[in-house]
Amino acid sequence: MSTDTETQQGNGAATGDQTLTVTDNRTGKTYEVPITDGTVRAMDFRQMKVDEDDFGLMTYDPAFTNTASTRSAITYIDGDKGILEYRGYPIEQLAEKSSYLEVAYLLIFGELPTREQLDWWTNQITVHTFVHENIKSFMQGFRHDAHPMGMLLGSVGALSTFYPGAKDIKDPECRLIQTIRLLAKMPTLAAFSFRHIMGQPYVYPDNDLAYPGNFLSMMYKMTEVRYEPDPRLERALDILFILHADHEQNCSTNAVRAVGSSQVDPYSAVAAGIAALYGPLHGGANQAVLEMLRRVGKKENIADFMQGVKDGNERLMGFGHRVYKNYDPRARIIKAAAEDVFEVTGKNPLLEIATEMEKIALEDDYFVQRKLYPNVDFYSGLIYEALGLPVEMFTVMFAIPRTSGWIAQWLEMVTDKEQKIARPRQIYTGDRTRDYVDMGSRSGGEIPSGA
Repeated sequence: MSTDTETQQGNGAATGDQTLTVTDNRTGKTYEVPITDGTVRAMDFRQMKVDEDDFGLMTYDPAFTNTASTRSAITYIDGDKGILEYRGYPIEQLAEKSSYLEVAYLLIFGELPTREQLDWWTNQITVHTFVHENIKSFMQGFRHDAHPMGMLLGSVGALSTFYPGAKDIKDPECRLIQTIRLLAKMPTLAAFSFRHIMGQPYVYPDNDLAYPGNFLSMMYKMTEVRYEPDPRLERALDILFILHADHEQNCSTNAVRAVGSSQVDPYSAVAAGIAALYGPLHGGANQAVLEMLRRVGKKENIADFMQGVKDGNERLMGFGHRVYKNYDPRARIIKAAAEDVFEVTGKNPLLEIATEMEKIALEDDYFVQRKLYPNVDFYSGLIYEALGLPVEMFTVMFAIPRTSGWIAQWLEMVTDKEQKIARPRQIYTGDRTRDYVDMGSRSGGEIPSGA
C-alpha cells in the first residue's frame, strides 16, 4: 500500500513541468500524471482508487466537449482566431486555388497532388461514377415523398452488399478502391435522390464533365442532348464542396470513427456519418437560416427581429459556432461565392436581409460580446435555394463533399495502432439488486404516453 506521501506515476510519465500533480483528498495520495500535447490520458486516472477493490477514477464528459478521442493530422481548427486548415493549408488558399478533387486528394493522401497524380485521381473517380442498375431499382423503391437524406443513407449502406470485399479493410489496395468508389458514387446517389423527389427520371453521369459539372448535369439535365453547366455555378459549387470537405471531430465524423472502429466496411461507416448529419443540430442549420430569413420577410422588420433576439423571444440562426469564437473563415468565402451564383440565377431578395442582419450583428455590442459571428450555414442555404433545390436537399449537398473528410478520418483511424473499438464508460444511475415481481403483484398499470 502507498503511504500518504508517496507519488504514483502514470504510464510514460513526463518530467519537469510537463506533468500534473493530483492529490486525492479521499486517501491523501498524490499522483503525477504526464501532460502530452496539452492533454492528460483518462486511463492515468484509473490508478486513483480508494482501495484495491475500487474500479478507479473515471472522467465524465457528456458530448466529449473537452475530450480528445484521437490524434489526427488531417484538419486543424483554432476557433478563437478563426483558423481552418486542411493538412496545414489555409482554407482560404485552397478555396481560391484548388479544385474539390485536389482537396480530396490532399485530405486522403496528406499532400497536394502533382499534375500526374491529379490526372490519375480524377480519371479514377470519373470512371467509377456509375452505380449498379440494381442500386437504381433499389432507390426507385422509396416513396415518392421520401426524404433525400434517408434515400442517401439507405443507398450508401446498401453499397456494402454490392462490394462485399470492402470488409477487407486491412488491405491497402482494397481501402483505396472503396475510397474511389465512395467519392465517385456519392454525387450520383445524391442526384438520383433529387430526381426521385422531383418525380423525374434519373440521369446517368456524363464522364466528359468535371466533378461539379457532372453533378449539376445529373440534377438538371432535361431534354437537351448534353447539359452544359455554367462555369460560374460549377466553380461556386466546387468552392462549397471544398469548404465542407472536413471539419475535424464533429458529430458525423465521430460517428464514422466510432462505427468504423468495429472494423466494419467503409460504406457502413460512412452511412453512420450520413445518419448523424441527417439530424437538425448538425446538417440542417442552413435550412433553419432560410426559414428565419423568410420569417423576417423584409428589411423593415430586421430591427424588431434583432431586438427580439436580445429579449430572448427569437433565435438568430446561422450565427455563432460550437468551435469558432471568431468569424467563421468559411463564411467570408461562401459569401463571395454567393455573389457569383446570383449573377447567374438573379438576386435572391433574402440576400439583402441577410447582409443587413450580418452588419448589425458585427456592430452591435450585444452580439459582438457574445461572439455571434456568421458561420458557414448563413449563406449556403441562399446558394442552394438559388440553384433551385428544395430545402430537403440542403443536407445532401453537405454530405457529398464531407465524404472526402469522412473517408480521410476513417483511413487514419483504421491505420492508427492506438485505436480500439469505441466503448465509452457510463455512470450508472439506476436501481440495483431488485427482486423479481410476479405479474399479478405489479403496480402502475397505465400505458406509457412517451419515453
